[in-house]
Amino acid sequence: MSRHVETFLEMMAVDRGASPHTLDAYRRDLALLGDFLGGTAIDRASTDDLRAFLQDQAARGMAPRTAARRRAALRQFYAFLAAEGRRPDDPADILDAPRLDRPLPKMLDEAEVDRLLDAARAWAGPRGLRASALLELVYAAGLRVSELVALPLAAVARDPDVLLVRGKGDKDRVVPIGAPARDAVKAYLPVRESFLAPKGAARRAGQRFLFPSRAAAGHLTRDGFSKMLTELAVRAGLPPGRLSPHVLRHSFATHLLAHGADLRGVQAMLGHADISTTQIYTHVLDARLRALVTEHHPLAGLATAREQESP
Repeated sequence: MSRHVETFLEMMAVDRGASPHTLDAYRRDLALLGDFLGGTAIDRASTDDLRAFLQDQAARGMAPRTAARRRAALRQFYAFLAAEGRRPDDPADILDAPRLDRPLPKMLDEAEVDRLLDAARAWAGPRGLRASALLELVYAAGLRVSELVALPLAAVARDPDVLLVRGKGDKDRVVPIGAPARDAVKAYLPVRESFLAPKGAARRAGQRFLFPSRAAAGHLTRDGFSKMLTELAVRAGLPPGRLSPHVLRHSFATHLLAHGADLRGVQAMLGHADISTTQIYTHVLDARLRALVTEHHPLAGLATAREQESP
C-alpha cells in the first residue's frame, strides 16, 4: 500500500472525521485499485487507468452503490494528492458518476391501513386505546418513530387540531391532524397514567410524555412500538414482515399525494429539509398524471379506439 494512501486515510480520520467503517472501505477500494494497476504506482494512475479499473469492477458484478462509493474514494484520494502538490493534476475529477436508481418506498394500500386501524379500535383495554392513538397519529401526521414515541404531552394540549412535533435537528413543525386522530388521543388520555412507573424518578420522567412507559427514557421505546405493530398486523391478518414504522410514514405521504396533496405541503408535514427527499414519492404523481391524461384528455378516446382497431 502506497504511503500516500496511509497519509490520505489519516487526513480523512483527523480532518474529515471519517468513521472506521468508511476508512476500512476506502482502504479496500484503494487496495483493489493497486492490485489492478499492477506495476503502475497508485499515485501515478491516469484517468484511463481509473476508468479501466471501474469498468473491470462493473464487469465483475459490482453493485451501483458500491461503484458510487468506490468512485468517491478515488475522487477524494486524487483530490488530496493534487491539493497536497503530490501530483500536478486530478485524474479522477472527470470520472462519470454511476446511475443510482432509488428504490420505491414500501407502503400499505389504503384498504390495508383501514384493516390496521380497525384492528386497533377493536383491541380492548388500555393497550388497545394506546395502540389506536399511536396508529392514528403516525398515519395522520406521517411521524418518524423517534418523533412519535417521544411526543410530549404538551404536543396535543395546546390545540387539538394540530400536532407540535420536534424533528431532526431540534426543528419544530406544526402538522394538522384530523378528527379520527383527535378522537383516538382523547379516548386514550384517561388511561395514559396506567403506563407510568408507579413512583419515583421513573414516574417523574414519564409524566411529560404523551406515551409514557417504565423504560429508562420515560417514554415508549422504538422497540416497544415495533412490537405493538407486529401484534396489530397479526390481529389485522397482515404479514408482520410488511409492517414497520417507516412503512406507515411512507403510506401517509403516498396516500396524501394520491388524493391531490401538493408535494411542498407533504415536504413540510414530513419535516424534510430538502424537497429532493420528498420526491421519492413522485411515482404516485406520475401515475395520477397518466390516469388524468388517459381519462380526461380530448384525444384519449380517439387513441384508445385506434388501438382497438389495429390488428
